[in-house]
Amino acid sequence: MRTFFPSESCKETHLSAVNPQPWLQVERGKLSKFASQSPSSIESLVKVPEPQILPLFKPVDYVEVLAQIHEELESCPPEKKSNLYLLQYHVFKGLGEVKLMRRSLRLAWLKASTVYDKLVFGAWLKYEKQGEIVSDLLSSCGECAKEFGIIDIASEFPINDNLISRGTNMSKEKHFSSIVSFIIGDEKISCDRQKIAGLSVPFHTMLNGCFMESFCEDIDLSENSISPSGMRVISDFSSTGSLNEVHPNLLLEILVFANKFCCESLKHACDRKLASLVSSRQDAVELMECALEENSCVLAASCLQVFLHELSDSLNDNKVVELLRSADRQKRSIMVGPASFSLYSLLSEVAINDDPCSDKAVLFSKLLVDCAETRRQKMVAYHQLGCIRFLRKEYDEAEQLFEVALNEGHVYSVVGLARLSHMKGRKDWSYEKLSNVISSYTPLGWMYQERSLYCQDDKRWEDLDKATELDPTLTYPYMYRAASLMRKHNVQAALAEINRILGFKLALECLELRFCFYLTLEEYQSAMCDVQVILTLCPDYRMFDGRVAASQFRTLVREHVENWTAADCWLQLYDRWSLVDDIGSLSVIYQMLESDTVKGVLYFRQSLLLLRLNCPEAAMRSLQLARQHALSEHERLVYEGWILYDTGHCEEGLRKAEKSISLQRSFEAFFLKAYALADSSLDQSSSSTVISLLQEALKCPSDRLRKGQALNNLGSVYVDCGNLDEAADCYINALKIQHTRAHQGLARVHFLRNDKNAAYAEMSKLIEKARNNASAYEKRSEYCERELTKADLEMVTRLDPLRVYPYRYRAAVLMDNRKEDEAIAELSRAIAFKADLHLLHLRAAFHEHIGDVTGALRDCRAALSVDPDHQEILELHSRVNSQEP
Repeated sequence: MRTFFPSESCKETHLSAVNPQPWLQVERGKLSKFASQSPSSIESLVKVPEPQILPLFKPVDYVEVLAQIHEELESCPPEKKSNLYLLQYHVFKGLGEVKLMRRSLRLAWLKASTVYDKLVFGAWLKYEKQGEIVSDLLSSCGECAKEFGIIDIASEFPINDNLISRGTNMSKEKHFSSIVSFIIGDEKISCDRQKIAGLSVPFHTMLNGCFMESFCEDIDLSENSISPSGMRVISDFSSTGSLNEVHPNLLLEILVFANKFCCESLKHACDRKLASLVSSRQDAVELMECALEENSCVLAASCLQVFLHELSDSLNDNKVVELLRSADRQKRSIMVGPASFSLYSLLSEVAINDDPCSDKAVLFSKLLVDCAETRRQKMVAYHQLGCIRFLRKEYDEAEQLFEVALNEGHVYSVVGLARLSHMKGRKDWSYEKLSNVISSYTPLGWMYQERSLYCQDDKRWEDLDKATELDPTLTYPYMYRAASLMRKHNVQAALAEINRILGFKLALECLELRFCFYLTLEEYQSAMCDVQVILTLCPDYRMFDGRVAASQFRTLVREHVENWTAADCWLQLYDRWSLVDDIGSLSVIYQMLESDTVKGVLYFRQSLLLLRLNCPEAAMRSLQLARQHALSEHERLVYEGWILYDTGHCEEGLRKAEKSISLQRSFEAFFLKAYALADSSLDQSSSSTVISLLQEALKCPSDRLRKGQALNNLGSVYVDCGNLDEAADCYINALKIQHTRAHQGLARVHFLRNDKNAAYAEMSKLIEKARNNASAYEKRSEYCERELTKADLEMVTRLDPLRVYPYRYRAAVLMDNRKEDEAIAELSRAIAFKADLHLLHLRAAFHEHIGDVTGALRDCRAALSVDPDHQEILELHSRVNSQEP
């Protein structure tokens, strides 16, 4: 969320204006020591900003909301489903669950019952997935995903047979002439009277009724904004029922005429014909206004599709923004039917991602408020607009919006009211308001974090410790504690505190704070590492409240560290890789990319590390750069295969691998094919194929980093097939080339050979070597007695509270000991900050066991929001549902 809250100014600032210490202007080796620095300089360097007010939907009990959404989805009409999936998306976004967010968007698209929902959610999926590249790759495979393609809008609108020749069945009076001529200027156009009369009720009344025109053979239409050419086309249409090749300007003229004389079939034909001609943003801009004025739904939707297909570029076009801004409720209905809330949810998100303080962000968020109908939609819309107003320092407007959101039931909006009250000097009110929230609801981490801002010293630390206990993913408590310790010159404790969260959450603001610590300590190599990782995650990142580009700091720090040769860099990379130091590895690769000409391979390595560190967006960016810098077609095909695989298109990724192999046998092509095949099929026949593919990969040239990974994967396949001797050989060979993670595989082999002690010892070696060893402790816990298991799992939770297995294990032990309430509390502890399928499933089973049908049903429904197709949960849900009174 760093990008949502930029600095007040994005202008470049001279470093002297923000420099907290003199080292940036002096030569290396002539810097003052940390101990001699003044408290004020340290204070300015390690200042921690207040936590952000997140513009997200954050219900107090998200499980209850997810359960309600699932229950509504089971019984609501089809046209309501997409909006419910959108609300589900907002819940998952508030929880930071990126994969679940995108799955909700996809379900909204798949379950769409109108063309408008398909259009909006298809565009949203494309925007979320960086879809242009993916759609291009899918097109090259001949399998372009529908959500990335252009919809044939006209085909989505059913043709109404009642519109065709409405007047042809009306009675024909004998005394009326069969031919009528329309005079337009100096020209006369002869038409079949009854066929023209059949175009609409007004024409039928005019030509066959009691009006003077009914008895005239010549009728003057010169004042009705139709040209002779247009009238000839209308005459032809009255006879044939179709429009042939007609110039767009003439079609527009006929559309206006058809609307004026209520010629529905003619208007419908013009609408569809014009819609088929919309091929560019300029076309769409020119035609949208006419479509809205003339109530032409097909044309309006076609124009909107062009705008959405080009997000976010189209929102930089003032004409597009004005068209979307000026549409009132009636025009929005023409343009996007009942999907206005979905449309402006998308547009406001795009505008906010671009610049949350912009007029566009305000504009589209205001329209979102205007479109909100249900209570939950209002919570989302009012709170989001309140956050934007707050950022823009429009405090009175922000306060009103937060109050509305709070009154609608969005308790999190109290954060905005508390901040505003504090700014007015009413600190006690803010504290009391948060205290009331804590006592009125099940306490959450953000409540204590916010209250800590309005108290001092020990009480603040107490609240922040409680915030971390309830939600260990909140970054502010770690940052505040670390900064406070650093100001007290408690260096090791400060670093340990900030390292706690960086051990499981690679947050930019935490990396920035640690970078500042290292500057203060004059540990420039470590500072260099952190700033390079920051630039890997976000190349445009700005530090010190957005005043200085991180790249500028890197340039300055660089003067104080040794220059590494290419050989030095590779040695450093091997060293960090073997230590399972993913952050250090990322830093080395960033440095190598500056000089190494073989950038494709390095960007690919970078993407693997970013995925391991749970940074999927940055990983995808690196993969795209790898593709861009590929030195050959077969290499490029491999990176394209990984892009497709990582976006859920496994079959297409496999085809890319096969095509690459057909051009040149390479390690990466065989590895990709083996990896994708192993993931898509688990039967015995595919295992032998995967083994042969990995063996082929190992025969091809590569470095030991990748060969170690291939040996490790090959060992895993052998274990799954029961070939323990072959698996052990693979793991031992991987360890010989310093692939440290192979200790885990070898431990598994020992365990399957009934040598539990050897397995434990093997995992202990991994724990000793690995910098990031939460997973190692978790795995070792399987190879020891209960007390040691408990100790290892407690360590896992300290190192990485997002790993769910320890909570499940402890809960199961408590349940075995008939401590049902404590078992459920243990699961609830983790569920409060992580929407995990297995945790919800187990808690549902526990609720069923103690006879709490309501609780079991709620957890089942919430779990099915996470995975609607999970068979065991479906069965449990069915069983519990039958017990509900």
